[in-house]
Amino acid sequence: MIQSQIKAIKQSFRQMMDGSIAKSMRDKGVDYHLNWGATILRLREKADEIGKNYDLAIALWKENVRECKILATMLMPPDEILPEVVDIWMEQTETVEIAEQAAMNLYQYLPYAPAKAYEWIASDREICQLCGFHVLSRLFMNGQEPNERGINEFLDQAHTALLSPSLVVRKAALNSLNRFAGLGLVYERLADSIFRRI
Repeated sequence: MIQSQIKAIKQSFRQMMDGSIAKSMRDKGVDYHLNWGATILRLREKADEIGKNYDLAIALWKENVRECKILATMLMPPDEILPEVVDIWMEQTETVEIAEQAAMNLYQYLPYAPAKAYEWIASDREICQLCGFHVLSRLFMNGQEPNERGINEFLDQAHTALLSPSLVVRKAALNSLNRFAGLGLVYERLADSIFRRI
């Protein structure tokens, strides 16, 4: 059943195919086993058509195809995926695009999103740091305030990340620091102190 669904989904990617997007990714060194170059908008429409589906998301993630992985993050019900499965997905995430899509489509909605985000920003893997800061940006944007321990942890890691040699990590940290500052005057002052130290 799942296999026939996957086959039908993969066939639908042919209609979404955009060679210029796929080529542009290859030129930037983003290498997927298979990449149809489908836009996020088209994939979102497909996800809405299918609806949330745990088993299908798990099966799609296993396919080494860009569109399958992105679709998996859109189809996975956030309240059903276990932290251990999230860890496996994170381990298997190798591109900035997939990390960003997973953060936006799935990870920010996890019941344990803050815990995972703090764990990731403290990781020595760039892709984890990037993902963690993206999740925190989303949480701050939605008005979720961290507790005192969370604030200290976030500011320490953001400070370190802003000195990172990785441009994508610096950008993600800067973005989340700006979202953090948007939580109110106290947060703004704390964020300013980090900028001054840099």
